[in-house]
Amino acid sequence: MRDEVGGQGLRWRLWAPVAFGGGCAIYFGLKVEPPLWPLLVAAGLAVGLWLAARARGLPRAATLPLMLLMCLALGLAAAKVRTERVAAPIAPELDAPTLIEAWVLDVDSPGANGHRVVVAPVWIRGLEPEATPIRLRATVKGDPPPPGTPIRLFAILNPPPPPASPGAYDFGRNAFFEGMGGTAFALSPTRPAVLPEAPWGLRQAMKVNAIRFALAQKIVDRLGPRTGGVAAAMVTGHETWIAREDLDAMRDSGLAHILSISGLHMAVVGGFIFFAVRLGVAAVPWVALRVSGKKVAAVAGLIAVGTYLVISGAPPPAERAAITYSIAFLAILLDRQAITMHALAVAALVVLALQPEAIVTPGFQMSFAATAALVALVEAWPARVRELSAPWPILIVQRIGGWITAAVTASLVAGLATGPFAMQHFNRTAVYGLGANLLTSPMADFVMMPALALGALLEPVGLGAPFLWVAGKGIELMLVIGHWTAGLPGAVRTVASAPDFVLPIAFLGVLFVCLWRGRLRWLGLPLAAAVMLWPRAPTPDLWIGDGGTNAAFHSGKEAVAVRPGVREFAADLWSRRRGLTLTDRPDEGWVCGRFACAPQVRDAAPVALWWGTKPPSEEVLSAMCGAAPVVSVRARVATVPAGCADTLVLDGVDFARGGAVELWRAGSDGGAGWEAVWTADVRGDRPWTKTNPLP
Repeated sequence: MRDEVGGQGLRWRLWAPVAFGGGCAIYFGLKVEPPLWPLLVAAGLAVGLWLAARARGLPRAATLPLMLLMCLALGLAAAKVRTERVAAPIAPELDAPTLIEAWVLDVDSPGANGHRVVVAPVWIRGLEPEATPIRLRATVKGDPPPPGTPIRLFAILNPPPPPASPGAYDFGRNAFFEGMGGTAFALSPTRPAVLPEAPWGLRQAMKVNAIRFALAQKIVDRLGPRTGGVAAAMVTGHETWIAREDLDAMRDSGLAHILSISGLHMAVVGGFIFFAVRLGVAAVPWVALRVSGKKVAAVAGLIAVGTYLVISGAPPPAERAAITYSIAFLAILLDRQAITMHALAVAALVVLALQPEAIVTPGFQMSFAATAALVALVEAWPARVRELSAPWPILIVQRIGGWITAAVTASLVAGLATGPFAMQHFNRTAVYGLGANLLTSPMADFVMMPALALGALLEPVGLGAPFLWVAGKGIELMLVIGHWTAGLPGAVRTVASAPDFVLPIAFLGVLFVCLWRGRLRWLGLPLAAAVMLWPRAPTPDLWIGDGGTNAAFHSGKEAVAVRPGVREFAADLWSRRRGLTLTDRPDEGWVCGRFACAPQVRDAAPVALWWGTKPPSEEVLSAMCGAAPVVSVRARVATVPAGCADTLVLDGVDFARGGAVELWRAGSDGGAGWEAVWTADVRGDRPWTKTNPLP
């Protein structure tokens, strides 16, 4: 052990971004927003202690803990500073629909209720200018208007949605750091508006997004809606034309990561340009003797990564990938090795310094865990013995065998590294994902993505047809593989989420396996498998969604939705998080009307639901209390009748304060009442949380 600890050398520095990320994670795990000045003072003191220890020449046993403490404090302070910088107005929940006049900034991915656009509001009826959100995500009727269009919407305005259940992914926090101050649901078709000239920065953003959207439309027109929709998503990030069944098949087969622009796309595009430019320089002897082909190719790779970042719309995953690969190309320009654990550590530190909120996002966790695992694999991969002389048939067999072995091993290692995060965040495992990726990766990396890059580059001048045709054939084959894999028996397995504190344990375990040098690294394996091995908490008996408009209850291995098709996305998220399969309520055994639904027999189901905007009468509420031990009322209940003495009644006041709720029976016979966990209690009082006004 002494030899391994002493043999780490400079690898101790690799733990600096881990500590920095730990500080960011602590900040986002707080329930109450801390003030800024104590965090800045603590960070300054930690930096001073570390510098003093270095100046006095103290041994590493003293300076290393101080370095980690400094990075932890800096991570806390950086997260708080970032929160202060991005703070912007959040839309209130208005009592009635309102008029919105805005510029269309971009076309967003479609939602369950239609196409969505990102708009920059100029005026919202009922809101003062200082209370008007900077950005809104609006669901529109019909086809989405292109970027740069001034529109008027008659819409329902809401703040960003809270988590679907206590402890689930916080969409409101993500929207806060994206500058998205709310959502709007249009009740009528969009109409043109006459608006004053937009600010310069907004005009430039709309011009870029208009070019992106026009390019996506050209690709779709060239390849057709189905194939072209996938191609447009891979080039520009627009998922407007992707069919729902194709998206589900890609997700269930483990190929959905190919659709979202992230590290894979940046690596293929940057690597393809790097290889092509370096080959071109080497092909001209006069140039090859006078310039460094490797450095020229690195500059071209930087330009390609930056250009692709702009074309893709710069989503956060693409920004993080661009930073990572830019550092790799800069390392080449500085005569350093591009693919090393130290380069990855620098990239992680830069990303977290610019976007501390990335530490709690699945994309950052999975991408850096997979990359760290692959770099560790490269470090441990045995050097190939070069033959002095061998017949070419034997060499071909050896090379093909080596490529297949490397591809299988890389896919397996990356899958194992990202497995804990996929289980915890998405609660589904694509059982045959490794096979599907092995079948599609060579084609995607060497044919489809390079052809898309060339086709997108040449399509504006009308020369992209041959390359887009090649890419389209690859996409068709990928969709065939995706649908076939998703249709296999047991293709998807639902896994319940572990307690929240287990994922950091798994993250540290994965990092210890990757960063530690020596046989002691395998001590991190049990920690890395914590999400899979940790016992799950008891499943809630009942879930009631935000606002009380839908509920689902636990029955065996299923979650039964009381109102099928209403808030189905939230109900599905809750059921998967608890390892259940969402099913619809049967028609038999229930009495349902326009505003209410209740079981005929009290013990048949634990909940009766009233979703009308006005409260029920005392007679109706008493009847609902006799039908179920829990009654959920969307509106505010002024007086609870005597017939509800033995029933838990939750009304609009409770949902306005707490959001969604999970309920457990307190006693084995259900006679000891109910235990409840509310979303608001788990979220805490933070800048991205907002209590809705009382109904």
